[in-house]
Amino acid sequence: MSKRKDRYPKQLVCQDDVIELSLLTEIDETAAAAFTKQLFDHDLLSLNRDIREPKVIAAWNRSLKAGDIVSVAASRAGEILGTTAVLLDKHSWSAHVGELRILVRPEAREMGLGRVLIQESFLIGLDLDLEKLTVRMTLDQDRAIAVFEEMGFKTEALLKDHVKDGDGTKHDLLMLSHDVTAVQSKLQAYGMDEAF
Repeated sequence: MSKRKDRYPKQLVCQDDVIELSLLTEIDETAAAAFTKQLFDHDLLSLNRDIREPKVIAAWNRSLKAGDIVSVAASRAGEILGTTAVLLDKHSWSAHVGELRILVRPEAREMGLGRVLIQESFLIGLDLDLEKLTVRMTLDQDRAIAVFEEMGFKTEALLKDHVKDGDGTKHDLLMLSHDVTAVQSKLQAYGMDEAF
């Protein structure tokens, strides 16, 4: 936890915009509602639950406090542009695996924010001694899939008709994964592991 606390908050520049990354300790319901209102409904289909519901935000806050989710928000002038979350299940047979969830507002997708949040997720995974990160998305999210694949994620599974949207249309979910320990090995090989 100390590495994460020392790392945040931090500022970075994405296409001339100053973005602040901060470790979330609690989700503000009003800020979450303003953020999710900017997303397409389709963006939320890869999540297990609808984060627009107050009871889901309350559960997210409980998970943050319990350490079952580590989440970072990317903000510009106090307004959330994107979030990443690494979900853990410490009591399962897959305690070495973290599930990655990234949401980025449409107008922030061209600034490279998604890549930044994926990189932050790797750092979180390394902090947590995870061996693997997985991510799910609908099959038609071509651009997001391409970004994950460019960053080394590989397809592991296709779940047919796995989610239904608000209109009742079924969508396939693609699951990709990445070996976090391989990232650690590369950092060590370049002598950069201490920098993170």
